[in-house]
Amino acid sequence: METAFPATRRTQVGIIGAGPAGLLLSQLLHLQGITSVVLENRSRQRVESRQRAGLLEQNTVNLLREAEAADRLDREGLVHEGVILSYNGRRHRIALSELTDGECVTIYAQTEVVKDLITKRLEAGGELLFEAEATRIEGLETDSPRIHFTYQGHAHILECDFVAGCDGFHGISRAAIPAELQKVYDKTYPYSWLGIIAQVPPSTDELIYAFHERGFALHSMRSAERSRLYVQCGVDDTLEDWPDERIWAELHARLGTSGWTLQEGPILEKSITPMRSFVSEPMQYHRLFLAGDAAHIVPPTGGKGLNMAVADTKSLFDALRAWYQAGDASLLQGYSAACMRRVWRVQEFSNYMTEMLHLLPGKAAFDQHLQQSRFDLLTTCPAASKVIAENYVGIAARRASEAVAEQVPGEIL
Repeated sequence: METAFPATRRTQVGIIGAGPAGLLLSQLLHLQGITSVVLENRSRQRVESRQRAGLLEQNTVNLLREAEAADRLDREGLVHEGVILSYNGRRHRIALSELTDGECVTIYAQTEVVKDLITKRLEAGGELLFEAEATRIEGLETDSPRIHFTYQGHAHILECDFVAGCDGFHGISRAAIPAELQKVYDKTYPYSWLGIIAQVPPSTDELIYAFHERGFALHSMRSAERSRLYVQCGVDDTLEDWPDERIWAELHARLGTSGWTLQEGPILEKSITPMRSFVSEPMQYHRLFLAGDAAHIVPPTGGKGLNMAVADTKSLFDALRAWYQAGDASLLQGYSAACMRRVWRVQEFSNYMTEMLHLLPGKAAFDQHLQQSRFDLLTTCPAASKVIAENYVGIAARRASEAVAEQVPGEIL
């Protein structure tokens, strides 16, 4: 909201970052009567235009409904009860709903989730400050941490009870945790994804993840009129290396199978995404709690990034609600431990899908046969398909988080 803001202001929860995690947390807190201020360093136009993920797990959809921000999602989202895996043109459908007692995934762009949440927050009079750059966090060891930020050309201070760091990989929140307390794990993959949005109805009713001897490809969608497609490309490739004709030729080759045709249309957007995995722990330090990309990144295979951020948000919201309503600090103290169990489950699944479906430059014939054997197992063993289904819809990650029976943290509050 572009209004005058006092030099120093107090709220209950200071939220850095207006991505899905920060916006959803603010909306959920508002519905419980807990105040928050969201600081976002980019413009509203930029936040609402970034093309990101578009696959929502059942729990993500449920939480958006709980936040009263799913009206348009329920009207326009594309519900998928299965997903298709392909190996050199040989396809196998994972029947998600049949294997998970009715759970499914919904295709609805992250961009639209963000727009819906921004609308909700502003309609409710929420304090959502765009082009407000958080520059420093102090006093995390006290009961009144302070976020220093610049807004409309002036320096400001936001005092709060807790800080939610939802400001992504490059934000300031993770850096506020002393370096000697952090453990960082990462993996960089030797390939990237070239992604396009095409103005053409999807050629498939369900997503197709395809391994091919020429490289990985994915057929997804953003709506009933727009398709989202990807091809594996080199880490040094540029958009200039990929004219439209080459993109469509590779998609035809990698996704093709007998009796099926890929429809082409005008390409509206192109981008190249590096593939990496990243985890930083702990996800909390005294009164600071990280959520989303500030603490972890997964390769996009499997569509887990947005869902991980929402799962963090749910855990943090539950913990803050318990604190404000009952003075119970146990969920706050166990936040990082519960999140980490889930994060590593999702990291393993994303890594499994990535390494099974991508052509590794220089890979030995032995490794290629292992990839084929993994695909063959899916086609012949129902239990293997069930494992994929439970991970894909998010059941396995929920179980991992719920399995944390007790946590013995350091003193944080």
